[in-house]
Amino acid sequence: MKLFFALLALLLFSQPVLAQDRALKIAKLKYNGGGDWYANKTALPNLITFCNRNLNLNLDEEEEVVEPGSPELFAYPFVHMTGHGNVVFSDAEAQNLRKYLISGGFLHIDDNYGLDKFIRKELKKVFPELELVELPFSHPVYNQKYKFAGGLPKIHEHDGKPAQGFGLIFEGRLVVFYSYECDLGNGWEDQTIYNDPEEKRQQALRMGANLITFAFTQN
Repeated sequence: MKLFFALLALLLFSQPVLAQDRALKIAKLKYNGGGDWYANKTALPNLITFCNRNLNLNLDEEEEVVEPGSPELFAYPFVHMTGHGNVVFSDAEAQNLRKYLISGGFLHIDDNYGLDKFIRKELKKVFPELELVELPFSHPVYNQKYKFAGGLPKIHEHDGKPAQGFGLIFEGRLVVFYSYECDLGNGWEDQTIYNDPEEKRQQALRMGANLITFAFTQN
């Protein structure tokens, strides 16, 4: 499975002519527990459009939805998760998600305010041996095409806390990136939804593009 994801990366970044003939799909995670996994409906489509235009990618423009226990999870090298409320992974879902991540998949979790206390507990089901660690600003995820010398951009204000980027690192590889106190996905939304300044939207989209680039190219 790691070889599969590596070949996808080669297809996207080393052979741009071939990449035009095959659209790669990314997905949003549909989880149980009652939280609004479906939040930010325009976010991923806008990020996909931004990446196709600015990174010369050929991502499928349709937002896909996948469940953590589904075998279809392995069809997506990048999966995005968001919401405000409760999250519950069954044991089978946690095991499938773990297998996906250690096989080369990548999960971006975006706390849409209120997710934190739930997702930290559920991640322990997936990787009981790992702890979320704050990534240094020198980490490659902040230094792809777009440079973020101060780490995650702050898109929306809630509690007066700084935006933080946490990660789960398995055998030296970042498998989960968790954006906290940031509202990154809100910044990907149509401007009419939040009326954010265009500068904020561009910061959010550029950081999202960095995440996708990193997920597709890390070893």
